[in-house]
Amino acid sequence: MTAELVRGQNQPLDRSRVEIRIAAGVPVVAGMTLGDERGALPGAEAVVHPGAPRRPGVEVADRAAAEHRLTVDLDALPAAVHRVSVLLALAARSGAPATFGAAPAPSVRLTAIDGTGLAGYTVTGLTAETAVVAVELYRRQGAWKVRAVGQGYSGGLAALLHDQGLARAADVAAEVEAAAAPDPAREIPAPAPVGTSAAGAPAAAGPVDYRHPKRRSTPAPGPTPPAPAPSGASAAGAPAADGPPPPVAGDAAGWSMEERLYNQIWGMFEDLARSVAAYRSASDFAASRLEQELDEVLADPRNRLGTAADVARATARDRHATLLTQARAALDRDLAQLTAESEVVEPALPPAFARWDNPVWQGHHVPLERPMALRLGDLHLPEVLDLRIPMLVRLPLERGLWIDSGPDSVARATEPGPEREFGRRELGSALTDGPPDAAEIRRLALETAVAIAARLLAVHPAGEFAVQVIDPGGTAAQACAPLVETGVLPGPPVPGAKGVATVLEGLIRRVDLVQMAMRSRAADALPPDLDTAEQLLIVHDFPHGFDDRAVTMLRYLADEGPAAGVHLMMVADRAQAREFGPVLDPLWRSLLRITPVPDAHLADPWVGHAWTYEPALAPKGSQVVRQVLTRLADARRAAARTEPAGPPLPPTP
Repeated sequence: MTAELVRGQNQPLDRSRVEIRIAAGVPVVAGMTLGDERGALPGAEAVVHPGAPRRPGVEVADRAAAEHRLTVDLDALPAAVHRVSVLLALAARSGAPATFGAAPAPSVRLTAIDGTGLAGYTVTGLTAETAVVAVELYRRQGAWKVRAVGQGYSGGLAALLHDQGLARAADVAAEVEAAAAPDPAREIPAPAPVGTSAAGAPAAAGPVDYRHPKRRSTPAPGPTPPAPAPSGASAAGAPAADGPPPPVAGDAAGWSMEERLYNQIWGMFEDLARSVAAYRSASDFAASRLEQELDEVLADPRNRLGTAADVARATARDRHATLLTQARAALDRDLAQLTAESEVVEPALPPAFARWDNPVWQGHHVPLERPMALRLGDLHLPEVLDLRIPMLVRLPLERGLWIDSGPDSVARATEPGPEREFGRRELGSALTDGPPDAAEIRRLALETAVAIAARLLAVHPAGEFAVQVIDPGGTAAQACAPLVETGVLPGPPVPGAKGVATVLEGLIRRVDLVQMAMRSRAADALPPDLDTAEQLLIVHDFPHGFDDRAVTMLRYLADEGPAAGVHLMMVADRAQAREFGPVLDPLWRSLLRITPVPDAHLADPWVGHAWTYEPALAPKGSQVVRQVLTRLADARRAAARTEPAGPPLPPTP
């Protein structure tokens, strides 16, 4: 099975000849750089690009394309080459995205020559970058490995090559871009739309002519095209042509149903973002035009008063209303299609993607493999409150989570607005009557943390994921009761500074031992009492109970933990954490911030809308979380009886 890497992780390569398959969705320039032991480039000859597509041991494509297949023969590389970096740059073409943030996330797959999958990496998190180092193959102690890099550069290829120490980086970048420029002689022209001729004029009615345009007297080889169906008829089983086809769950690209649903949800996310962006743009244009026309009326003193002025103002307002009506009609059309698709997709989602009120959880069984993503909540925009997009994050967690439990969340929750009221009505665990106070926000924050932890536990195989909780004040007992009573947690968290130190020291010991074992490839030498399952650390009520040493240990776990299978979830008030100043700022920036109440603070990667996030909480009075955790505890006990050995180690950092 292909190893799916996250940024910073690596994977040993057991093949010397590999193929690197790139799928970008838009035309990109693909190349490689051949670095020495320090990763530096000795000269322009160390850059493999469309103008110089072949070097000893490597070959790239000679043009920009949406898909690439690069080949590497590690045994044929010069002895001085210790690092092969695979770089991607957006092609300079009319209509192409200006940055990677406006394009689909590039996907890189390493395979053997026979097609056997070796490793994969999807380059996410890019915004204003125009060039990126996707992955690198590097030699360490005589063996080759692949590492997921994902380092982007807003300065383009010149900045990328300069960062790798290449002299004349700007000149070489210009040479690469010139070599990859589109050549009209090599470009395949796009086919004309059905119903038009090659010159753009309307085509004559009748069946499509499948013959070669320069050999009209000779029929094309192959079967004769079928005659057109009678007017008003459709192909058997096909929908009528008077509307879009009915939506189907899982009709996106992907190797499995899970991957197809994941890609379909992201497609819906992008479609909704762009449809609302078009509506907002049209609304702004209508408002700007109305203001301009009214200014023109007032600019002429003769038109400021009287019937002529009233007619001009009415005409401008009518035109403004017409533009808004047209824009809303276009948005409503797109929303109707997306709503119909959502109604089909939601019931078909697997547990990892589904809400807690989805019936799929009632028949949930502990899986044998970890899913590719997890649902953290829902996203929606104020223009369409009833259409929610699942917020999915890839697994294993590349970033930890910060659940904001401070007064800022209270202030945002009490702001007026229809999206706030909608969010309050739709919260799985209902708020008390009236605006939530600080205590209720803290309760909801911890409830959100437990719900996410339960999801993570439920979607992993038995024994491959565990949860630990730091609760210095001892106030998390009620929210953590489902974890303790089902045996997922061995007991209530130890309060006070002693409990903080005990948990942190144990996890740091685990990270250090796992890192040493993976670097020396001596997993068998790990102590038998070491739990090698992935760990989620929930830190509640931070910074209460933390001294400077504990904060330093927390920072260490945030930096080194994910690569060793330790993930962080902070339930804290950002304002209270400011007392640690710049020591904690990198931690705050590295975590994904979510809120226990609806809040418009997340931006999409395409147009940057402020999306309102709603946490994924169980319905009020539901026992679904406890039922799922009980099944998990039973499965863990059964697995412990049949397979006492622990799960495999996480990927090598």
